[in-house]
Amino acid sequence: MVTGMKWMLHIAALATALGFFATGAHAACLVEYKAKRDSPLELFYDVASVSGPCTMAAARQELKTRLERQGLTLLKILSVKEE
Repeated sequence: MVTGMKWMLHIAALATALGFFATGAHAACLVEYKAKRDSPLELFYDVASVSGPCTMAAARQELKTRLERQGLTLLKILSVKEE
């Protein structure tokens, strides 16, 4: 038989585990975007997977940083969809 305190610990552990699974389910978004590279001018259209909340602002911030490391400038995000 499980005592009251052990029962509460089991419930807390289960709730924590379910929270991790729920967070993981919303962890990735597909972002459709346009970007460019100067000298010589190159235009890009692509779809990228980004982590974090599926909002336009969060996707823009992560994608902009990622593209800058590749020497690209983000021009426009066309859509953001949960993966």
